Amino acid sequence: MSDADAQLNAVVLHRIDVTPELMILRVAPVDWPLPSFIPGQFAVLGLPASAPRVWISESESSEPQEPSKLIRRAYSIASSSKAEEYFEFYISLVRTGELTPRLFALKVGDKLWLGKKVSGLFTLDQVPPDRHVVLVATSTGIAPYMSMLRTHLAHDHERHFAVIHGAKCSWDLGYHAELITMARLRKNFAYLPVVSRPYLEPVPWSGLTGYVQNVWRERKIGICWGFNPSPGTTHVFLCGNPTMIESMIGILSSEGYRLFDPATGEGEIHYEKYW
Repeated sequence: MSDADAQLNAVVLHRIDVTPELMILRVAPVDWPLPSFIPGQFAVLGLPASAPRVWISESESSEPQEPSKLIRRAYSIASSSKAEEYFEFYISLVRTGELTPRLFALKVGDKLWLGKKVSGLFTLDQVPPDRHVVLVATSTGIAPYMSMLRTHLAHDHERHFAVIHGAKCSWDLGYHAELITMARLRKNFAYLPVVSRPYLEPVPWSGLTGYVQNVWRERKIGICWGFNPSPGTTHVFLCGNPTMIESMIGILSSEGYRLFDPATGEGEIHYEKYW
């Protein structure tokens, strides 16, 4: 066993390829307990620089100087905090990146490194129990929300939830079927998927088009809930593309929403930038 292999303390249990550049990966520790976590938090994955890259990624300009050194990155956990056998991650391929091309080369049964510490403050613990919640995401920014919904939605009957998920095309809407099912089963949950390039769809897209900002401005959540969210009733979470987050913060601020301050517990806007 090489030094690099000796560092690998987890195994791939399951893999779903949503598209060639989006995948859902379930990872389990080998001979050590899975850490507990709060939905919305992140864990760290790693692979040595000597690990192979997926064939559709771009080649590195030079050979790694330290092949056994771990390349590590943080990824939000998508699985329920009650799923104690594995962590699930929703990962987007960065063709020029260091780690994701190596993660995309993994198969079920392959080993990788999983950090034993889970971190992050992007959780529903920051929201009073009598406040409604809007979860806005682009691309893999949906991951922490899946953990929140899978953990809390079945038991949280008092407040309303909504997900606005934006992607270029319908096939990039990870967890689409599961979220549709949640919306059908839970009267207090609304799912609003939106695509920005409907002209690329092989079958005409009958849903919302444009950007998540359009969905918010057009008060689509109010149509689903029967009332419009407001700073006095609702907290808004933002995760994904930094441009979307900055735009939404501007829109929300103009409507009286404030950035959440962990020190005081004041504010209704929570955000997590993915890149």
